[in-house]
Amino acid sequence: MRTDTEIKIAGFEILSNTLGMVEAERFIALIQREKFDYTKWRESLFSELSGEEISKKAMEFQQTLNEKMNRTKR
Repeated sequence: MRTDTEIKIAGFEILSNTLGMVEAERFIALIQREKFDYTKWRESLFSELSGEEISKKAMEFQQTLNEKMNRTKR
């Protein structure tokens, strides 16, 4: 099990690798500024999609990340 600090570090690395440093900071500021209920947001995020559609989108997103990582390793 990870510590809270390890989770925060990993989360920020994911955000900054995906969004870039400036937009990752902006995302965090937006979350902190608004009354934001993550659980409610996640429940409604994909409400109109089937499980199969969500799975397909997840696989496409993972493929995009893999391609991005491969480009940066070159």
